[in-house]
Parts: sequence; C-alpha cells; structure tokens
Amino acid sequence: MKIKSAEFIISNTNVTKCPKERIPEYAFIGRSNVGKSSLINMLMERKDLAKTSGRPGKTQLINHFKINNEWFLVDLPGYGYAQVSKKKRAKFQGFIENYFKEREQLVCSFVLVDSRHDPQKIDLEFMQFLGEHQVPFCIVFTKADKLGSSKLNQQIARYKKELLKFWEEAPMSFITSSSSSLGRDEFLNFINQVNQDVAQDFK
Repeated sequence: MKIKSAEFIISNTNVTKCPKERIPEYAFIGRSNVGKSSLINMLMERKDLAKTSGRPGKTQLINHFKINNEWFLVDLPGYGYAQVSKKKRAKFQGFIENYFKEREQLVCSFVLVDSRHDPQKIDLEFMQFLGEHQVPFCIVFTKADKLGSSKLNQQIARYKKELLKFWEEAPMSFITSSSSSLGRDEFLNFINQVNQDVAQDFK
C-alpha cells in the first residue's frame, strides 16, 4: 500500500462524536512511552502527523486520521500514564472502553508493546479486555532495533508463552522499528488485505 494522503479529521473523548463515515478503522493503543506516535509517523511517512513528546501520556484524546480517503487510523491514549496513581493506571479510561465496545467501524486494533520489556500485566489485561469484547487485534512489538535478533526472539517467545495460557492461539504480531522502518511493508500490506476482506461490509 502506498500512502498518498493522511489527513487529521477530529479529536474528542466521546465515541458518539467520532466520524460517521462508513470506512474501515484501525486503532493504535499501548502503554505510555511505547513509541506509538513514532510508529504512526513512520507508517505514514510523515514527521509529525502524530505528535511525539518526551512526556509520556501526551495523547489523551481519540484522534482520527483519514488515510488515502479509504480508511481511518485512530490514535488512542495510552492506558498506563506514568504520572497517575497505580490504582488509576490499572483502570482503562471509560471513553476508551466505550470506543472499543461501541465503535462499529473498527475492524482491527494494534496493541503496541515495547519489545525490550518482559510481558507486562497491564498489556496482558488489556488484550484480555479486547478478547472478552470480541475486538480483533494484533500485537505490535516496537523498538526492535534496540535488541539483537536472539534477544528479540526470546522476548516474543515470552509473550506468546504468556498469551497461550489464556488463548488457544497467539494473535498475529508485527515486529517494528520506527527508526529503521522495519515492518512497515508488512504492516501496510496487512491493512490493505483486511480492507479488501471487509469491503462488502462497508458498502
């Protein structure tokens, strides 16, 4: 897939105010400081489509971007703000939950995890939440350039081992690096294929 256009449409905290247009939608979410904005900018080949910040948790709205006039990319707030209490951090924000429960246009979510870290409880809990509400998702391992191939494979294996304790099979996953564009083609080819697969549902 070639990215011909990427246009910011709207930000809000209410799923009922999201765009009404019937086109496929893909949500990006992860813990604070996982590299979400950098990944989105890399995929779109834009320097500042999604705003990056040295301060984790800057994204605090549901942000819709229309890509190629064919699908929406949705940049969602992180679910583990570093500056909030442990109790609050464990709870997913209400409007994020409502988005996943109610957004009919959503065809796939990308849950970003930092490949350098062992499986985190909050990531696994969030994946469980998506599974319980039958929201299709893929795992995106970010910052893969920070690890050697052997260590990277070990980390991915650890995640799959944890997931298989609760799932019959592990979700599809992508290995990415925003600095080297690793995984970009596979990522966009996947979205292109899903768009084709669900085309009948959006007529």
